[in-house]
Amino acid sequence: MAETAKKPDDTEKITVNVGYVDLGRVDLLVSEGFYSNRSDFIRTAIRKQLETHRDALDRSLARRTLDLGLREISRAELESALARGTPLHVRVVGLARFAADVTPDLASQAIGSITVLGALQAPPAIRSAIADRIR
Repeated sequence: MAETAKKPDDTEKITVNVGYVDLGRVDLLVSEGFYSNRSDFIRTAIRKQLETHRDALDRSLARRTLDLGLREISRAELESALARGTPLHVRVVGLARFAADVTPDLASQAIGSITVLGALQAPPAIRSAIADRIR
């Protein structure tokens, strides 16, 4: 039997405290078939709110020069930044992750700053090496 590589998660777990009455209302909608489960309701509510604020989000992304979505930080990109003598400043809304072949030393030398609104996937050694530059 062939093993398949584990697909990285494309979601992040969050915890939300909800009042009993609101939770009961969500459960009622689930039991009536409007949503498949509580998570489905919450994801739908979040998407609707994000759509409501789409223009403001787009303006903010443009003003702050943020990458949107998945941002993989590669060894080649870090080596290129080192060769130019210009630290790499990463700004992401979504998921930022380091490629598997990036070493803590390389990340430490090449990263000027890293700002992630969402999630950062980095091995503990890399996190430790750039901890003072994570915002």
